[in-house]
Formats: sequence, C-alpha cells, structure tokens
Amino acid sequence: MPRPDPRMVTFTIDGLEVTAPENSMLVDAAKHGDVEIPVFCYEPKLGAPVGACRMCLVEVEGIPKLQTGCSTPVKDGMVVHTQTDRVKQAQEAVVEFLLINHPLDCPVCDKGGECPLQDISFGWGGGRSRFIEPKRHFQKPLALSPLVAIDRERCILCYRCVRFSQEIAEDYQLVLEERGAHTYVSTFDGHPYVAPFSGNIIELCPVGALTSQPYRFRARPWDIEGSGSVCGLCASQCNVTFTVRDDRVLRVLGRDHAEVDDGWLCDRGRFAYQSIHVDERVTRPMIRDGGELREVSWERALDEAASALQRANGRVGAIAGGVTTNEEGFLLQRLMREGLGSPDLDSRPGGTLPVEMHRALSAPAAQATVADLEFAHTVLVLDCEPVDDMPIVDLRIRKGVRRHGVKLSVATSRPSSLDRNAASSIRFAPGGGEAFLLALSAAFDLGRRSEGERLAQAAGVEFDALRALVRTLQAGEDVVVLYGERLVSGPRGAQAARALLDLAERLSLLGDRAGAGLLCVPASPNGRGLAEAGVLPNAGPGFSETAAGRDAATIAAAAREGELTALYLLHADPVTELPGRAGWEAALERATTVIAHANFLTDGVREHATVVFPAESYAEKDGTLTHPDGRLQRLRAAIGHPGDTRAEWSVLADLARRVGLDLGILTGPMATAQLAEAVPFYAGLTLEEIGGKGVRWQARDAAGAFPAVEPEPSAEPDATAEAAREEPPPAPVPNGRLRLGTFRSIWNATEVRVSPALHFLHPDMRVEMAPADAQRLELFQGDHVVVGSDGQVVDATVTVRAATPEGTVFLETNALVGPLLEVRKA
Repeated sequence: MPRPDPRMVTFTIDGLEVTAPENSMLVDAAKHGDVEIPVFCYEPKLGAPVGACRMCLVEVEGIPKLQTGCSTPVKDGMVVHTQTDRVKQAQEAVVEFLLINHPLDCPVCDKGGECPLQDISFGWGGGRSRFIEPKRHFQKPLALSPLVAIDRERCILCYRCVRFSQEIAEDYQLVLEERGAHTYVSTFDGHPYVAPFSGNIIELCPVGALTSQPYRFRARPWDIEGSGSVCGLCASQCNVTFTVRDDRVLRVLGRDHAEVDDGWLCDRGRFAYQSIHVDERVTRPMIRDGGELREVSWERALDEAASALQRANGRVGAIAGGVTTNEEGFLLQRLMREGLGSPDLDSRPGGTLPVEMHRALSAPAAQATVADLEFAHTVLVLDCEPVDDMPIVDLRIRKGVRRHGVKLSVATSRPSSLDRNAASSIRFAPGGGEAFLLALSAAFDLGRRSEGERLAQAAGVEFDALRALVRTLQAGEDVVVLYGERLVSGPRGAQAARALLDLAERLSLLGDRAGAGLLCVPASPNGRGLAEAGVLPNAGPGFSETAAGRDAATIAAAAREGELTALYLLHADPVTELPGRAGWEAALERATTVIAHANFLTDGVREHATVVFPAESYAEKDGTLTHPDGRLQRLRAAIGHPGDTRAEWSVLADLARRVGLDLGILTGPMATAQLAEAVPFYAGLTLEEIGGKGVRWQARDAAGAFPAVEPEPSAEPDATAEAAREEPPPAPVPNGRLRLGTFRSIWNATEVRVSPALHFLHPDMRVEMAPADAQRLELFQGDHVVVGSDGQVVDATVTVRAATPEGTVFLETNALVGPLLEVRKA
C-alpha cells in the first residue's frame, strides 16, 4: 500500500488547541502540543497498542470512564484532560501498584539515572505507599542468553520484550509463563534467547529488568557521554549512539532514524564494539623483518611503504573494503591513478561491470529507499538473504508484510528466513541468477514460452512458477526489487545486469517513480560509496570515464604472473574475504610488497603483509559513508585513537606526498570537500548539510549532474535477446555429485570472533544439505566432512536442513558462487 497521507485534525488538551494527524494515538498527538502523557507498555515501533500498564489514563469529555491515551485515537474536536484530580489519583494508584514488589535498588540498577520508572514515579507518583509487606524476591540475575540478563523482581509485565520477539523479529523465543500475579518473562522451553536482534529488548525495557551482560555494572549515567555516529559493520549503516567512558566504548544504543534503521539494531552492531578494545587490535605500524612482523615508528613504516610503491610504480594493485569511508576511497584512487600511474583498483569482490551498467543501476530514477520496502505493493527479494547481508532490512520487510499487506516474493538459491512471510518462494540453482532473470523476462510474454522454458531449465526452476511470479509482480503498482551484489557478479555479471535492467523496465521501475525501484545490497558496508568515489577499475569519481584497469580477480592473476609487484589492501584481506582463496594466497606470496591497513592480523595480513598500518575502527573515524539507497551519512569519532593509530586520510595523504603527489589535504573536512568537488552529483555537499540524519544525494539539485545513461535500457529492446543468445550456462545436473552454493552468516566476521561477548556466535565452517542427500551420503548432523571444488578442499561440519533443495549444498563462506563439488567424510 502507498504511504498514508495523514489528515490533520484539531483537538483540545489541557485547554490548548493542538493539531495532529487524525487517528494517531493521544499519547503521540499530545506531543504536538508539548504535553507529556506517561507510558510504560506503549512503544509505537511495536505496532498496535495493548493498553497493559494503564499509566496513560486520561479524561475525555463525553466519555464517563478514564481512557488509556495509548490506545485512544484522536478525533477532530476531542477535548482531553490530563491534569484533573481523577487522572492524578488514577496515575498515582498505578505507580503505587507497580512499586508494590519492584525493588528500590536504584543505586545499583543499571537503569538508574536513565529509567522511565524513576522519572514517572517522581513526576506522577504520590510519593508514598500503603503497602508495607515484604517484597517478592527471585534469583538474580537470570541469563536469558549470554548477552541479556533478567532481574525478574523488577519486571512490570509491560510485554514490550515479548511483543518484540513475537511481532517484530518474529523469532517467537520469548513467552510469558504462568498467569496472574505469577506471570514472568521466559524463553520457550528454557532455551537461551539467541537471535540476530535479541539485544533490542534491553533498550525496550522501561524498568531495568533486562540488562546487557557486557555493560552490566560498567558505568553510571552521570559518568558517561553519548556520541552519535553510524555503525560501519555492514551495509545497513544503522544510526547509533556510542556510550563512552574514559575514552572507551562501553555500550552501543540505537539512534532512531525512520529512513534507515527504524530504531532497531542487530546484535552484531550492538555488541561487537568490544572488538575495538581487545588485545588483538593492531595499534602500531609494523614491517616484516626477518620473516616476522615487528612494530616500528611511523616514519620508518611510511618510508618503507613509499619506497616500495615507487619501485613498483605502474605495477601496483589496490583493493578497498570493510569500513573504508568515501574520503579514504577517493584519496586511495588518487594515490593509485595520479601518484602511482596504476588504474588497477577495485572495491567489488565479484568483478567489474561496464561503466554504463554501473550508471544504469545507480541512476537516481531507478533507486528505491529502505522505507519503500515497507509501503510498496510488492517486494521481490532476489539472490540475497537480508538477515545476513543487511539485517535491518529483514525487519523492515517483515513490518511491511505484517502491517501494510506488502506482497513478498523471494527468489534465491538458498532457503530464506523470509520464506514464511512470502506469498511465493522460488529456488534457482546456485549461480543461476542470470538465467533466472532471462527466464522471468520471457515469462512476461506468453509468445516466448518455449524460450522461457529453456531458460528456466538452465536456471533450475519451473516455468509455471515464473508465470505465477509475473502475475504477482504485475498485480502491484509499486514494486521494489531488492537484489544482492552477487547477482551481478562473476564472469557474466554484465549479462546479469542487462537482464536485471530489462526486468526493471518491464516493471516500469526506471522512470523516477516514488515508492518503487531497485535497491542493491552491496558486498561491503560502503560498497556504493566506494563505487561513487571512483574505487573501480573502469570508472573514476562519479562514474566518470577513465583508463580501464584490472578488477579484483585479474589483479590477483596479474600478481601471480608477476605483472603486478605491489598490492595495497585498504581494510581488506582478500584471503578471507574474496573468492578464490588459493589464488589470492599465491598472489600475495608472489608480490614483493603488500601494504595493508588492518585492525587485526587476519590470515592474509599475518602471512603476507610487508607493511601494516594500524587502521581506525568505525568508532574512531571521521568521514562519510553512502547508504545503499544513496543517503550520505556522517561518521563521527566517539573516542580517541588507541596506541599510535592515525587517521587514515592523513596516512594516505602522507604516503602520497612521499611518492611525489601532494593531495592538498590537511584536515578530514578538506578531503570531504575534494570528494564533493570531484563527484558531480555530490556538488556543494558539506558535512554540515549531512548532519546527524544524512542526506540522499538523489533528493538534491546536484542529482541532475548524474552522468547520462547511454544507451538507455529502453533504447536496447534486444538487450535480453542478445543475452539469451549468449546462453547462460545451464544448471549442473547432480547425477551423484552436488551443486555448490555459498552463503555468509551475520556472525561470520572478525569483529564477532574477537569480541568476548559474541565469540560464542562465531560459526565454524559448515555445509548445509538436504536430508535426502545426507542419507545418500550416509552423513548425519554434526559430522565432519571434506568439501572439494575446483581442486580446493575445506573442512566443514554437516548441518541437515529440511528446506535445502535436493542436489545442492551450501557452504558458509564469503565466496560468491561455485560449480559442482563432492562431499566426503573427513
């Protein structure tokens, strides 16, 4: 359904005339008149109110009984009173009732000083109690999970946590046990509450019953400070507030932004802050001396790196990833192209696309927003798993289906967590995204049925299922296609991009339609920003024309052949993060110089780096990131640099100066200004304009400077036919062997592995397979196996999953696609 266009009404509250949206709840409408109505159970992010706590009682003229302000919609002409004696007596009685058994342990409670119950008790309570009986006591704290503790005697049964679990995250792990006065919050069957979004219940709890295990007893509100910034651990780029004490991050809270995160955080973003302060953190420059990395001064490290880069001038390759900011990416491409005479740099792990494809997929008219996922008529999730790739988007899609009737369709190789919410789910063969798109385009035209059936067979799907999907897509006016970068990656990425654009044209998504369009889930947290900043082998800043260079895969091949002698890794370890581990290991071994900016000594950095610069964490950076929907957001430093860590824009500028290129950068904002000048559609953008909420560049006047898409997809009626003539490779037939798909888990990250609180979630290598395949291979859940493909073998643990398509197994890795493979017991 389209976004509602609210009708404003006027009502009176405490003698004030207030204008507010019609049918908004009195609690929210009163805020338009700067009137506060106290609440405990009400939280608009949780959906429809339940009216459980009765704290929000108000008097409405014409209604004899007091009404709950959280569940009473405002109407035109309504007269409301919140200060009458009846209301005050009722509110005092509710506070008195809540405090009958609530412990008065505010001096030791983590919520003390920032607790709604404290504030409401002082503001609306009577200051006395008629109850003198001993309070109830329970064992405390009880661990709901290794991350969340509950003090049962503090709980006021507001239901917020249970409602989040059942209605927002839809993991259904939290329940209310027993009844009446004996009711308490527990987990289903007593199992620990382990889920991607479990930490949100800590912030939702209004009384300190739910507390963070890592933060418990670490600080008090009067000796901490909050610092607003952006989480840089995944493409969601959620807005956060860092809780800082003594220059250390002690907690991460959500910073509500309806257009980005809807006020929620995943547990990785909430708890992985611990990785900032672990002993494994690289905090001093290192060079390889005698086969070992040893700490040295900045002068020596920079001199060593600059000398090596000058010797390799013109034969240097660079890879950027991780939480590389727009400014760092822009300076890196200047260093490479202007200082070292090399266009060989990349930020996409899956290979490059023609520059016209980049422009067409990023064009302002084709872009959907995260909020569009909530209000579109139809959402198609294509070759991505939001809960792992961009977690907050998973919650937004669920919200759209639950509240607004969005028709969800899922088309992926691996079973999706959204399948249960979807009106239709289609599985295609791993790596068969291009064939799927071509078959789907053919399914729009019944006259192309024979061609469509051939392409559907190549994708490993049924043509009739595609026809049903076409009917679903055509039934909705506004359609959002959420696709993963892996869909347009690999050797046939350009063909897949053409097929995707053809689908978008058929759905009228390329004509600047509000509420509809394409939304890409990039492979790295700032994938879109780095592409727009020019960290591509065939495009400069703003997708401008430039001398073509090598992409990530060919950089590795050139290094193996000795054509490139130096590699520059900016927040990237290709051994652990890019496809083709063996090839990258050989490339790094052959290269005479490997310069890395790293937070941790991961496999590739530890074994092959010749110079290591300590990298900033996302809590220490100043700069900007670009959200997948085009919103530029500002990173602000919350803490100082540990050890000898320096701002990375200054390291890049210093290094450029030593190789003979003066970038003219003296401060971080100067780098932002240069970026805005170099990217035409960022023109005039300033850090002040970005502010705390960010700004979508598509909404600015400078968006008109986006390079023209030539040729326009509409001017290529034969694009799909041409791609079809090239015949995408057919889906392999298992015949005793298995098709290999790959996936990455939200928990498969270095930050998770090194964080003490999250370490238990870091997964071992696992392989998912269907029960029939496991039975045929005489394998059982938990068996250790060897997975072999393309001459490479890895050890993994078997996970039997009923929804996995027979004949296909999925290996947990960061690689993108894979061919046939074999699985045998270890």
